[in-house]
Amino acid sequence: ATCPPIASERSSTMASSVVRVIPGACPAASSRRSIASGRRPSRGASVVRRSSAEPDWKTKQREQDALISVEENSVKAKVEEILAPILAGEGDATDGDDQAPASGAPPELAKKIRSATRSLESGLVERETEVRLLLLAAFCGEHLLLLGPPGTAKSELGRRLSAVCGGASFFERLLTRFSVPEELFGPLSMRGLENDQYVRQTDGYLPTATVAFVDEVFKANSAILNSLLTILNERLFDNGNERVKVPLLCLVGASNELPESEELDALYDRFLLRSSVEQVSAGSLAGLLQTRGLSGGALPTKETEDDVTTEATSVVSLSVNDFQGVRSAAEASVNVPSSVVDLIVDLRAFLQDKCEPPVYVSDRRLVKSVSLLRVCAYTNGRKVVSEFDCLLLANILWQRPSECQMIRDWILERLAQDRGVEQVQYLLAGLFGRACRADGDPEECRALAAEASSLREVLTTQMRSLAGATSGSLPALRDHLWLSPPDAERAAQTLGPLFSKVRRGLEKLLRECVTLEVALERNTEPHIMALLLPDYWADFIRSGPIEDVKPLGVGKP
Repeated sequence: ATCPPIASERSSTMASSVVRVIPGACPAASSRRSIASGRRPSRGASVVRRSSAEPDWKTKQREQDALISVEENSVKAKVEEILAPILAGEGDATDGDDQAPASGAPPELAKKIRSATRSLESGLVERETEVRLLLLAAFCGEHLLLLGPPGTAKSELGRRLSAVCGGASFFERLLTRFSVPEELFGPLSMRGLENDQYVRQTDGYLPTATVAFVDEVFKANSAILNSLLTILNERLFDNGNERVKVPLLCLVGASNELPESEELDALYDRFLLRSSVEQVSAGSLAGLLQTRGLSGGALPTKETEDDVTTEATSVVSLSVNDFQGVRSAAEASVNVPSSVVDLIVDLRAFLQDKCEPPVYVSDRRLVKSVSLLRVCAYTNGRKVVSEFDCLLLANILWQRPSECQMIRDWILERLAQDRGVEQVQYLLAGLFGRACRADGDPEECRALAAEASSLREVLTTQMRSLAGATSGSLPALRDHLWLSPPDAERAAQTLGPLFSKVRRGLEKLLRECVTLEVALERNTEPHIMALLLPDYWADFIRSGPIEDVKPLGVGKP
C-alpha cells in the first residue's frame, strides 16, 4: 500500500496531530522503509509538494498584505514626523516683547506696558490687579471705579496714572454733597457774562484734563451729573452754546460705598472697570509695614529706587500717544471667535436668569466689554481674542463686589469644559467618510487633505493654548499682560488638572487628524485607512449609507 497524496497544508497538519496505526499507510513507516533501503527521506520533496499545492489566491493575498503593511508603516512614519515638533511644543514659548506681534501692535508696546506696571506697583502691596485695570482702562479709553474703605490706596492709584503717562494733564477733586459745578468744570467767565454769554473758564479743570481722579464720586449732585455723564461717555462738554471736545483719557473714580439713589445708576454704569479694594491681608501686612512710603503719589526716582531700574523705566516710559489709537487699531485687526461670543451670551443669561437677586448687565456694557477684550488681545500681540481674556469680565459685569468671585468661578468652570473636542471629532468623522467615498481619487483627495490641514491647525492652536497644563503652569495665563500674578496663579491651579485631561484628548484627535491628512496626500485606499483609523471605519460602516458602503466591498449583496 502507498501513502495518499497530501492535499493541503491543513490536511498535513491534521494528519500529524491525529495518531492512527494504519499498516502501510503511516508516514513513519515510509521513513523506516527508506532508511532500511539506504535512502535518506527527502524533506524537501514534502515542502515542494506543500508549496506547489498552495492556492494562487493565498499567494496574492500574502503579497497584498505585504504592500498594505508597507503603506501603513509609511503613513505612520510620516505622522510621527509631523507630530514630533507639535507635541514637543516647538515654537510655543515665544517672547512677545522681542518678536513682532501678530496683531500689528508696535513691537515695543508690550515692553512699555510691563515697565509701567512695575513702576505703578512699586511701593504698593496686593494692588497688582488694580494697577493692571488702571492701565487697561486708559488704553481702552474707559474709566475705573475703585470701591473700598478709607485708607486702601485708592487715591494713590489714581494719582500714579498721571505720573506714568508722560505729558498728561491731571485733575483731582474730592466731592461732597454740597459740591458745585464750578469745582469740576471751572468758574463762570465774568467777561462772558458782560457779553451775555454763559461760559466757563475751563483751563486747569476737568474739561481740559487728560487724566482725572474724582474721590467720593457718588456724592455728585444733579447739578453736576448731566455734564459729568456727557464728559465720561461722549468726551464732550457743553460750554455755553458751544459743545467742545474733551481730551480725557481716563477718569478714576473712588468711593467708600455703592450708589444709594437711582439717579446715580447712570453714573455707576459709566465705569466699565470696577475693583473692590480690600485691606492688605495678614500674610502681607509685614511687607507693607516694611515698605518705604512715597509721598504725593510720585513714582520711584533715582533717590528711591535702584539706578538700573530707574534707567530702564525711563527708556520705555509710556506717553499719551501710546494710549491714543490703540482701541481703534484693535477694533480693526482683532477678531472675536464664536466661542467667546457664546461665553458672554451665556454669562449674561446666567447673571440675569439664574442669580438671585438678578445681576443686570446693560447692552452698552456688553458692547464695551467686547471692545475691551479686543484691546486686551491686541496689546498681548494676538489677532484673536482668547477665552482666557474673558477672565477680565469678572471686573466688568458685577453690580455688587460679592458677585465678582461668582462670575470668575463661572468663567473658570466654562473654560474647563470640553473645549469643542466632541465637535472636532464629529467633523473628523465626516471627513473620514468623505475620504472613503473618494476611494483614492487624486483631485478629491487633495481637496479633503486641505480640509484636514485646516482642522489640524485648529487642534494645534488649542494644544498650544494648553501648553504647560501637565505641569500646572499655563503660559497663556502666566504671560498675560492684564492678569495679575495672583489671579493667573489661582486660575492655573484650578484649570491645570482639568486641562491635562483635555490635552490628552486633543493629542488623540490631533494624531487621528494628521493620520487622515497624510493618508489623503498619498491617495491611500479605503481598506488601508480602515487599518489606520479603525474606530472611524467602524462608525462609517455602521452608520454610513448602504450605497456608499457597498462599493467598498463590505455591504450585503
